[in-house]
Amino acid sequence: MEIICNQTQLIGALNTALKAVSVKTSYPILECILIETEDNSIRLTANDNDFCIEVVIPATVNRVGRIAINARMFSDLIRKLPPNDVVISTDETFSVSIVCGKANFALRGLSGEEFPKPLAYDNSNPVVISQFTLKELIRQTIFAVSTNESSRVMTGEYFEISGSRLRVTALDGFRVSIRNVELRGSYEPHNVIVPGKVLSEIGKILSGEMDEDVRICFDDRNIIFEFDHTIVHSRLIDGKYFVIDSMINTECGTKVTLNRRELIDSVDRASLFVKETEKKPVVVEVFENYISVSINSQSGSMYDEIMSEREGNDMKIGFTPKFLLDILRVVDDDTVNLYMQNSKNPCFVRANDDSYIYMLLPVNIGSH
Repeated sequence: MEIICNQTQLIGALNTALKAVSVKTSYPILECILIETEDNSIRLTANDNDFCIEVVIPATVNRVGRIAINARMFSDLIRKLPPNDVVISTDETFSVSIVCGKANFALRGLSGEEFPKPLAYDNSNPVVISQFTLKELIRQTIFAVSTNESSRVMTGEYFEISGSRLRVTALDGFRVSIRNVELRGSYEPHNVIVPGKVLSEIGKILSGEMDEDVRICFDDRNIIFEFDHTIVHSRLIDGKYFVIDSMINTECGTKVTLNRRELIDSVDRASLFVKETEKKPVVVEVFENYISVSINSQSGSMYDEIMSEREGNDMKIGFTPKFLLDILRVVDDDTVNLYMQNSKNPCFVRANDDSYIYMLLPVNIGSH
């Protein structure tokens, strides 16, 4: 194999593909990036058998072939090269020569035939969504994905497609995040659980352009995202997701409407008085024309008031500051609506059109 490619484009492709390289494995081939030639381009692939990324970039192909190269060594080397054309060639012994300007390097590679191939899939009827919308869906839900592997389904996000509607749900036992979007097309019903760590990486890769699309393909065990010159493959999480609708109680005794930024700033200040080992709640009291935000801990105390509009009854309720902030920071509206039943039932932050719904469990405030 002999190819010539741009160093900047190669770095960009490597940065994307590296997200699927195995960190802990007893198989050296899974620590590699596969480089294979195509017509006027090269394809870089990383695959840990559960998560696979393919990236295509333009290149001059003087001699066809494929080679697997240790991903960390190769990417570190390419990053340190000057921004110039890079010549990569291999021989029958899997020795890799890298030349950039007057710099010349030699690495040991592995046979590309040993590298696990991405699964074949049918892309004839993909679900199409803009990069901007998918990136926002991920940003506004991923914080509620659980990191506790003892409940596998909670480490993923639940994608429900029905007609022209896509609903994405994440929960971790303390909060629930739901986003509803309208798709441009109409599709057959399909429900899958997508690993949160995969979605987190996709969120970092997506450009977020409104006029650039992502094509999503499913089968019973896998999901594939196609965008730009990148393909991301992932195994789905097997299991039955929770019945979310039964958790979303539409009844509330109190509705509060207030400025989102003012509430963020107030809770953020309160969180300064919370030590991780102490786990003190921030207390929100609802009155007719304002709410109070207070905290009392070993580090000190704080009291603040924010103007608001109230429907219903006065209320006193406690929250974990971080969990409340996680929700407020992903809402883009200037004002937010908080719906509460009492100090022991969940609080809901939801849009008037239900495009987003967040549920947060309160914290026992005792004698605060």
